[in-house]
Amino acid sequence: MIVRDKPNAFQLFFILRGSVVPLIFPQIAFMSILGAIVGATQYYYPAIFPSFTLAPLALLGIALSLFLGFRNNACYDRWWEARKQWGQLIVDSRSLSRQVTSYIDGEAKGGVEVQKRMIYLTIAFNHALRHQLRESDPWGEIEKHLEPEDIEPLRQSKNLPDALLRLMGKKLGSCRHKKLLSDFLIQSLDDHISSMAAVQAACERIHNTPLPFAYLLLVQRTAYLYCLILPFGIVASQGLLTPLFCAIVAYTFFGLDALSEELEEPFGVSANDLALTTMSRNTEINLLEILGASDFPKPIQPVKHRLE
Repeated sequence: MIVRDKPNAFQLFFILRGSVVPLIFPQIAFMSILGAIVGATQYYYPAIFPSFTLAPLALLGIALSLFLGFRNNACYDRWWEARKQWGQLIVDSRSLSRQVTSYIDGEAKGGVEVQKRMIYLTIAFNHALRHQLRESDPWGEIEKHLEPEDIEPLRQSKNLPDALLRLMGKKLGSCRHKKLLSDFLIQSLDDHISSMAAVQAACERIHNTPLPFAYLLLVQRTAYLYCLILPFGIVASQGLLTPLFCAIVAYTFFGLDALSEELEEPFGVSANDLALTTMSRNTEINLLEILGASDFPKPIQPVKHRLE
């Protein structure tokens, strides 16, 4: 995720970090070269390209703009829904930890140990869910938060975040048997665990259900078709300026398409994806503070205006 102050009008033209220009530069370059070839040919051989009405080109451009606008809105909805779900996870993690430290008597036998286990499992869940959504290995980050006897069963689980939630449920069950919590308080804590499970399911739905591939094909084919036809339609009126207009149109259409692709998968590590690593680290710091720990990991700082 890009985090920076709003640039001024001059800086806007030269910022590349977080921009889609590096991704679509080949398309812009190709369309500019095509426009230059068509413009030069028209300049030296004026009669080679017959002039024709731009109405069909305008209609195709309007249709393409609608397609791209719809796709961009759909992808942004996915991005924003993912951000809301992760925000809910932060709320549940903090609330669960606060209630655990407030309601479980630290003076009772095993009370402090249960507090630690529940909070460490909550931290592990945040990191495990992030790694699951990014399809990376979580063990280097979560193993330190787990009991040695829990590691091997968790390694064998097919769904690590869900297995961590089940383990948290078992810890609550042991609290009931040891009379550390009343049934009412156990239900309150279990509601947060259920909410965390709902967040996981929502994130998995977003991650595993991309936009229909046929729609992607339609938009990209139409964009290429339009940009390939464009120089022949405007060369009679624009002449040697044809490559400039081709580059601007290619930047607009292919840029929207590339931005939509980044927003479609909000859990990735692209510049415009969610800063899950930063949010997970901040949650870990918050929960350790609730627990009363004295040793905290350092907050993640932006590197060249970018958080991951």
